[in-house]
Amino acid sequence: MARKRSLFALASVVVGLFVAFPSAAQAHGSTSDPVSRNYGCWQRWGSDFQNPAMATQDPMCWQAWQDNTNAMWNWNGLYRDGVGGNHQRAVPDGTLCSGGQTEGGRYRSMDTPGNWRATTKPQRFRLNIYDQASHGADYLHVYVTKQGFNPLTQRLRWSDIERVATTGRYAPSNNYAVDVNAGSRTGRHVVFTIWQASHSDQAYYLCSDVNFTQTLRVNSAIQPS
Repeated sequence: MARKRSLFALASVVVGLFVAFPSAAQAHGSTSDPVSRNYGCWQRWGSDFQNPAMATQDPMCWQAWQDNTNAMWNWNGLYRDGVGGNHQRAVPDGTLCSGGQTEGGRYRSMDTPGNWRATTKPQRFRLNIYDQASHGADYLHVYVTKQGFNPLTQRLRWSDIERVATTGRYAPSNNYAVDVNAGSRTGRHVVFTIWQASHSDQAYYLCSDVNFTQTLRVNSAIQPS
């Protein structure tokens, strides 16, 4: 009986690992710098997600973990299939950060306004995408919220953002980059990125929280072909 209980416990652990960590075949990607909301939560708390300190140290991640842990375990799967380039029809106002509440609402906590952990960036910066599965990209569209938008209290709408960068195709790789000019924006903003993957009609919708300064800094990564 003890041996059966041990085998059952081992099987439960193995099943749990498959649920928590997507296999390489299922892997996709996200914005890595400035980091997207759910990828940032996974980076900071993935190995410590039961720590009650998260509630005070990182309250937006805390509410996200409580709502649906798979939004973080599957940080690389915030996409919609078959959009056909009509992103505004597929993703209604107020749901941009969850990709129109894709995957049955798995990522809906990403739409919640609040004090998300923000990355400090200059007004001119380089945005990086981590493509775990090397899907390639037909294009990247990068938007930034208009001055006056308050991510602490407002859900993101299409009318709140302006496109500041667009690219051509990228050959399959693990990292893609695009130079972004946020103009005269200062303070807290949301960078909203659409990554149209090349392997199929699969569009990723990625929200990154930033705090704009006027200090120039450029990091390196692969540019489009």
